[in-house]
Amino acid sequence: MEGGQKEKLQTRIRHGAKEVGRDAVRAIPAVILGTLLNVLDGVSYGMIIFPASGVFADLGAMGVTMFFVTAIVSQLIYSAGASGFAGVNGSMMIEVVPFFHILAQSIEDIILASGGPPEAIIATTLVAFALSSLLTGLTFLLLGVFKLGNLIGFFPRHILVGCIGGVGVFLFITGLTVSLRVSDDVPLNFDFLKLLFKDGASIALWAPALGLAILLRVLTHHWHGQLILPTYFIVIPAVFYVIVAAAHLDLPTLRREGWLFDVAVSSEPWYHFYSYFDFTQTHWGAIWATMPTQLALLFFNILHPPLNVPALAVSLDHDVDLNAELTAHGYSNLAAGVLGTPPNYIVYVNTLLFYKVGGDTRIAGFLLAAATTILLVVGTGPIAYIPVMVVGALIFVLGYDLAKEALWDTRGRVSKSEYATIVSIVIAMTVWDFVIGVLFGIVISCFFFVVQHSRRRSIRAIHTGTAVLSTVRRPSAHRAYLRAASSQTTVLRLQGFLFFGTIAGVEDTLRSLSHARFAVLDLTLVGGVDLSAAEALVRVHRFLQNAGVVLVLCGLNNADVRRALESVGLFEAGAELFDTLGDAVEWTENVYLRAWFARQKIEGVHAEAHAAVSARENGAHVDFGLAGSPRAEALGDAGRKTIALGLSNAHRVEAAVEVDAHAELFLTLAQALSEHGALDRARFAALPRYFTRHALPTGHALFAQGDEADALYVVQAGVLRATYAFAAPTTPVVENMVPGTLAGELSALCGGERNASVVVERDAVVWRLGVNELRRMEVEEHEMASEFMRLVLSAAKTDYDVLLAALATRM
Repeated sequence: MEGGQKEKLQTRIRHGAKEVGRDAVRAIPAVILGTLLNVLDGVSYGMIIFPASGVFADLGAMGVTMFFVTAIVSQLIYSAGASGFAGVNGSMMIEVVPFFHILAQSIEDIILASGGPPEAIIATTLVAFALSSLLTGLTFLLLGVFKLGNLIGFFPRHILVGCIGGVGVFLFITGLTVSLRVSDDVPLNFDFLKLLFKDGASIALWAPALGLAILLRVLTHHWHGQLILPTYFIVIPAVFYVIVAAAHLDLPTLRREGWLFDVAVSSEPWYHFYSYFDFTQTHWGAIWATMPTQLALLFFNILHPPLNVPALAVSLDHDVDLNAELTAHGYSNLAAGVLGTPPNYIVYVNTLLFYKVGGDTRIAGFLLAAATTILLVVGTGPIAYIPVMVVGALIFVLGYDLAKEALWDTRGRVSKSEYATIVSIVIAMTVWDFVIGVLFGIVISCFFFVVQHSRRRSIRAIHTGTAVLSTVRRPSAHRAYLRAASSQTTVLRLQGFLFFGTIAGVEDTLRSLSHARFAVLDLTLVGGVDLSAAEALVRVHRFLQNAGVVLVLCGLNNADVRRALESVGLFEAGAELFDTLGDAVEWTENVYLRAWFARQKIEGVHAEAHAAVSARENGAHVDFGLAGSPRAEALGDAGRKTIALGLSNAHRVEAAVEVDAHAELFLTLAQALSEHGALDRARFAALPRYFTRHALPTGHALFAQGDEADALYVVQAGVLRATYAFAAPTTPVVENMVPGTLAGELSALCGGERNASVVVERDAVVWRLGVNELRRMEVEEHEMASEFMRLVLSAAKTDYDVLLAALATRM
């Protein structure tokens, strides 16, 4: 048994070894390409990690070593399984270079001002670089562990694009200073321009590098081969040394004149840069003084992976977990910080090229780390033989690409304000420094945000009360009166976030309503209210009160909105509050009706029937007369032309049937149908014998939605509530039915199912006409039945038109 297990294990090991071997052989082209890209990036960007002036003038080789160490660390961690991309390429964040220069120069100025030695400057700078990696790693780790990676996506993209453009301009300028072999802190003024064109020798140093960069972009514009870039930069040194050999040029002379890097060949091992770390010499005050720059660098660093990782996943058609990738970045950057090297990340372009030539396995990633380690051990001596124009051309190419991405490719793709922000950030970073550029970008983005959203209307719609009616079935005369009276109601439906930039338009509109009786604010679609907006509403409410206008608020479903308005005392100031727009409009209609009947001394059953309103009783009592002002006179005139006329007709019916036992039925039908035709007593004399009177208590269910229709009802007293239920997520619609209206008429006439559920909301008296009685009436009193059904259908059409109009204005 043991022998069989041992043989299975050996077979499995042999199979695994063969698979690893196949993957390793297949990955050789990718490893060669990846190593070459690391060499090019290390020489180009590692050389400029430190400023090229002061105590940092001879630290270019150290920068290359630090570049390779952080690249190896990230490559090992990603390939070991931390990243979901099997063939991922990790390398130093090249975008940190401008911030590193600011850190180094600030530390140098602080320590020199305090009389510190040069050793303290280098030691403190190295600690600052390592601290940036630790801060970056800790932030990535926290974002990944707590699954907050998607939050970074809410940061404005155009600010990052502007920062990238600033890095591009910085790299372009760095290409000039590297080619000229001058300090990179030289001011960008006319003197710098004169330095560029000082003499033929100066032009000969930077012009070839710039020309090579332009030539490369011309080639890549017409041909898109994957190996053009590495091949191009292999050919340039070969051609250079062919020319040197043919012209019998002296290398020391070329190095002295700036054609080759003046790097002293050292026998020190790669880890010699650790000897510069000296915590006893570290100036912690300078570390603290540069924390704003560190935070700006951290802010810039954490924006890259959440953008690069999803883009890489799309390009490779490979799903990954963004939070897991951020965690991997956290581990790699913490390790880089502990080892005293710069921050690192997944390199989008290198990884894409690596995959395309067969580097899609973790074996390929480990082999790339091994090849880069060999480069590290060999040392930086070969750098002394690399033509400066090669590094200059590489820097020019990257600077051009980043600047083009920010300033050219965004034309027409972003708004004018966003493009202005991008350009402003690039200018600020170029003229001042990167920290100011980042802060300036945030400030100007906030400014444009306010300006843009101030132009957006917070008022979704403006309606008069004539257009926005409640879902209450009312007698014909009442409805006609409300159509006229509700012209004194204005409804403003608001939307979005109300803040100091958008509330001005709302306030101006409300102030223009001094002629109205009610100003209704529907806040259902409002997501938030800031202090300025809330105080503006208090201010305009005070103005409306003085003008005799009642402010009505509804749709306060958002707790934050309610809290904001409550905190400034708007509710205590007398504004009316309702849950929905329908409730608010219903209340205003009831106020109009009460205002008329309170001034008419109608008594008895007729007064109770005619003056009945819906059940919406909440809200303060609003009392306004019908004389003394244009608004009051308009209400009085509307009442005289509608309700008073209806009452006159009702009294004629009452007089005709005062000795009739069914007077109540005729009076109620007169309220419901008089608008649609005359209710002639002689013609409809037989009508009462088909109706039965029912007194119903509150809560009684008259019928349920989906039931077979068995009758229609005429409401004499009380209030019924109909609920129309729809499929989720549509909310139910509620309709109230007051005295003088019909209920269940359509389904009863057509013989279908009930389309709503009706219950008694307030003790009611109804007259019931059963379906069987209706059919009997059609046989026995055909002409009367036909006219009655015509009147009922006409009233039903009006009721449903009002209901649909009310629903339409709430969408």
